[in-house]
Amino acid sequence: MGAFVRSSRALAFGAFTSIALSTAAVADENKFGYSITISGASDYLFRGISLTDEKPAFQPYIEFTYGIGYLGIWGSNIGSRELAAEGFQATGPWEVDVYAGIRPVVGPVNFDLAVLWYTYGARTNPGGLTKGDLDYVELKASASTSPIKNWTFGLTGYFTPDQDLAIPQTATVEGSVAYELPHYREFAPSLTAQIGYATSWSSKYFGNGSGPFVGDDAYAYWNAGLKVAVDKFFLDFRYWDTSVDAPASLAEYQRLADSRFLFTAGVTLP
Repeated sequence: MGAFVRSSRALAFGAFTSIALSTAAVADENKFGYSITISGASDYLFRGISLTDEKPAFQPYIEFTYGIGYLGIWGSNIGSRELAAEGFQATGPWEVDVYAGIRPVVGPVNFDLAVLWYTYGARTNPGGLTKGDLDYVELKASASTSPIKNWTFGLTGYFTPDQDLAIPQTATVEGSVAYELPHYREFAPSLTAQIGYATSWSSKYFGNGSGPFVGDDAYAYWNAGLKVAVDKFFLDFRYWDTSVDAPASLAEYQRLADSRFLFTAGVTLP
């Protein structure tokens, strides 16, 4: 019941914020639209930590827009039988996330204010986890701007209320930069980089020095790479790393947060 109440409050707060800001923002003419992105990746990294046990991921996404408002649904395979059997990561075999928010534009700044709902097809395991136990809600606020030609700078904050077994209270901040390289025929390349920091507060489920991030209570992560768009197709080559230092009890899982190269390919329709 506690998790449900906290989730409901988070959703209500997010909805209220979105409505208030959308009323104040100058919106474009209301128009319905949609897009579908289908991609495959060599791994599923969530803020630098592998959620597929370093295995490939299939990740479809569909988004509906109306004016500055949007609703998106994203999915991926997740976890592995090996990790689930050991009780370390029993969230698989799939993850489906629902995003709802607004993207107002104020002068030269593009905002993105949203509520995110992460859901998992959790297997029953020796610890008693069942489907729905690990679902949680998160709030997002993002701003980006392009003050210099070909350059885009962004700052994003996430706040996750304490939701019992699912996740402790967590705050995450990310900074990003992108540089659009000269196009060559139909090829549109760009260089992008990101640095982030996530920290959690203790809760009854994540106490005694066992944090939610492979044993850590806080960590930094970063990535840099090249993205190339060719019409509706895109390729992304990226290097990831984190500061995670797993405790001795979870040392065998340190690999999930170690440095690696990530390759992603996909198409966006229509």
